[in-house]
Amino acid sequence: MNLSILSEGGAFFMYPLLLILILVLILFVLEIIKKVNTKKAISLINSISLFAIAWGFLGQILGLMFAFETIQDAGDISPTVLAAGLRISFIAPVFGILIFLISRLEIFVLTTLNK
Repeated sequence: MNLSILSEGGAFFMYPLLLILILVLILFVLEIIKKVNTKKAISLINSISLFAIAWGFLGQILGLMFAFETIQDAGDISPTVLAAGLRISFIAPVFGILIFLISRLEIFVLTTLNK
């Protein structure tokens, strides 16, 4: 994984998302190994995954608000610069959605193994 994308997407939002991904993976592995309280683990993974997606979109919205304010102050901006900024604004939500999908897959596996 290229770590520069974490900084490019906004370190304030991307590094917590990376920690959330690691946490979800650890919870999944611990539940597979120990099988102590599957319903609690599923509920926790579900809540964390929803937070990840919301955190990613919050990062995008705040980034776009700041970018539009900067564009307004500059007055004129090239389409190339605008396209690059829009591409960067999608990094955090895409990472949040990826974490959400991984978490959903983990929940599916835990539910299947629990039955």
